Amino acid sequence: MMKRPAISDYQSAESEQLMKRLRPAGHGIDEATYPAPTPQPSWSLDDLPRTVACTLSQGSNVTSMDFHPSRHTLLLVGSANGEFTLWEIGLRERLVSKPFKIWDMQACSAQFQSVLAKDSSMPINRVTWSPDGDLIGVAFAKHLIHLYAYQQPNEARQVLEIEAHSGGVNDIAFSRPNKQLCVVTCGDDKLIRVWDMHGQKIYSFEGHEAPVYSICPHHKETIQFIFSTSIDGKIKAWLYDNAGSRVDYDAPGKWCTTMLYSADGTRLFSCGTSKEGDSHLVEWNESEGSIKRTYSGFRKKASGVVQGVVQFDTAQNHILAAGEDNQIKFWDVDNTNMLTFIDADGGLPGLPRLRFNKEGNLLAVTTVDNGFKILANSDGLRSLRAFGNRPFEAFRSPYEASAMKVSGAPVVAGISPNIGRMDNLDRNSPAKPSPILNGADPASRSIDIKPRISEEKPDKAKPWELMEVLNPQQFRVATLPETPDQTSKVVRLLYTNSGVGLLALGSNAIQRLWKWNRNEQNPSGKATASVVPQHWQPNSGLVMANDIGETPPEESVPCIALSKNDSYVMSACGGKVSLFNMMTFKVMTTFMPPPPASTFLAFHPQDNNIIAIGMEDSTIHIYNVRVDEVKIRLKGHQKRITGLAFSNSLHILVSSGADAQLCVWATDSWEKKKSVAIQMPAGKTPSGDTRVQFNSDQNRLLVVHETQIAIYDASKMERIYQWIPQGTLSAAISHASYSCNSQLVFAAFTDGNVAIFDADNLRLRCRIASSAYMSTTAINR
Repeated sequence: MMKRPAISDYQSAESEQLMKRLRPAGHGIDEATYPAPTPQPSWSLDDLPRTVACTLSQGSNVTSMDFHPSRHTLLLVGSANGEFTLWEIGLRERLVSKPFKIWDMQACSAQFQSVLAKDSSMPINRVTWSPDGDLIGVAFAKHLIHLYAYQQPNEARQVLEIEAHSGGVNDIAFSRPNKQLCVVTCGDDKLIRVWDMHGQKIYSFEGHEAPVYSICPHHKETIQFIFSTSIDGKIKAWLYDNAGSRVDYDAPGKWCTTMLYSADGTRLFSCGTSKEGDSHLVEWNESEGSIKRTYSGFRKKASGVVQGVVQFDTAQNHILAAGEDNQIKFWDVDNTNMLTFIDADGGLPGLPRLRFNKEGNLLAVTTVDNGFKILANSDGLRSLRAFGNRPFEAFRSPYEASAMKVSGAPVVAGISPNIGRMDNLDRNSPAKPSPILNGADPASRSIDIKPRISEEKPDKAKPWELMEVLNPQQFRVATLPETPDQTSKVVRLLYTNSGVGLLALGSNAIQRLWKWNRNEQNPSGKATASVVPQHWQPNSGLVMANDIGETPPEESVPCIALSKNDSYVMSACGGKVSLFNMMTFKVMTTFMPPPPASTFLAFHPQDNNIIAIGMEDSTIHIYNVRVDEVKIRLKGHQKRITGLAFSNSLHILVSSGADAQLCVWATDSWEKKKSVAIQMPAGKTPSGDTRVQFNSDQNRLLVVHETQIAIYDASKMERIYQWIPQGTLSAAISHASYSCNSQLVFAAFTDGNVAIFDADNLRLRCRIASSAYMSTTAINR
């Protein structure tokens, strides 16, 4: 047990009286009986948010949601892939996406590091806002919590990383004992802990005999306390002291339960599921420590069928909602009979998660296809419509340099917010993407609006602005130190996954590695243009030289891939595929001698020993390094393979070829699920290298061809956006890639231009001319 003197003891007559009211008089819980009043609601069914306003794709199973306490259209969403996202529902846009990463591995316990080494997945269990909306709390399924500081409109800054529990952190909440903001957590280790804003543990409450499932901090007048529930069905209550639990009784169903207070803090509800699968929604009489009323309407489950735990929420001091049977069920808090239920036009899971905004006019509910729907009442629809009518600049700021930490180029910070507007774009402007939504408006992507919410924005007087970088003084450039083979042309470039190094494959089949050192000029040790990286080689002097076989270098197709943990790199330049150790540069093995030659390589994201190898003869070999054999050959393309990309969440491999075809393969069976021809601009032949790359959401797919950049919804393989070279950017596209955080797309052109696009909609934000970073000699070469 730990206690900080700065936090007051609430061991007083007043607090004892409160806890006596919470403590049950006898063993177990007796349900209090009340005469059933005739409800006289001062509201109608029209007040319930039942109209589907929009459907949005998160890209991974949504595990938790929470609306901002004062910005009522700002939704925080946590996912099973460890990423949290801030959605501005009024704009249908992601303002911030933060994939999971450990900020300081050295500070993590050996136990946690061991767990992570065995399984690197890190689902989010809970996301929540602080009461003032300035902080975001994220609880993960293994040990950690993260705190971020939110700065409007689209910045989330790292504040605290705490290894809060041994095992999963099942819930996180903010509280204010003694008017000091704290974080409360609970976990699989049967503990409830309280942390200050410096990451110091203030209290550790012991008493549960099973993992703690949920917490509910609250206060009555000046008394601060915490309710907690565990998976053995026990409910306990704690003051901020070391005197132990003040309450110990059984929850209905005696399994997993969550507790919530009404918005005005006067009424306490709980909802949970029994091990037999039956759901219970009740209101508590705090004075007696008994159940005041039990709400009906849940379906009796078949014996032994347990899908999960029912989720619920409350709004406007008079509405309860719970998700069950692929539906949303509503109750008036003063009536035990269910008011109504809806299926939200279908697509809900058996036990959907749901969350009201603080005004109760919007309701977010999860869907089976890794997304969520927003339901609204008439007030909610009006607020969304009004939001859409505001100038776009009011909600979107320029990208900060920190959003591009791999490149470090500060030029992006100068991009005008007006660039996001498309009101005054000329039809032929290179900034205007081509929406492909079966003839629908791109603003309605994955949205079923009833009625239509997005309307044309006013204020058309402002001209559209494109940031153009024409000379070296406008941004920062770092030139890599020379190497012995400096005259060799660089044919492939690759950042390490950790962001601390850069790999370059030369036309002479030799790979070079540069690393950024951690120092005062570069405290993070990450890639940046502010500091020149150092050419790195092991003490042995080994170089990573590929087998070139009999193919002349100028005729070979170079390819390179890096394992997820940066331990291995494999590459080929017309000869055998070589697997190198990144620490020693030793060749671990060589395989797949030509013919046919390898043309593209990709590590399986969950097993470094499984490699997908695209071949010159249009086949794809799934190769197991450990046993040195090809497991299966995939056939579906007509020309050589030019791109491969895995999606962990969709369990697919997408391949692209010089035949301008995209094929989708199921990674569990390696069967082909779909084949799609990329739609070529008029007059262009369907040929040429096509590259593919998944967004960090593992759902959106970037498709790159010399004639276009396109974004696909990979779950359906439908094209959402397309951008075609035109105007000052009319040369063929030579390469394009997502930024490290998937918020931007960088594209290079054969004439030396570089373009920067918004990843969400392919709006052009910046053009960097070749004159800004190349010498006149190089440009004219």
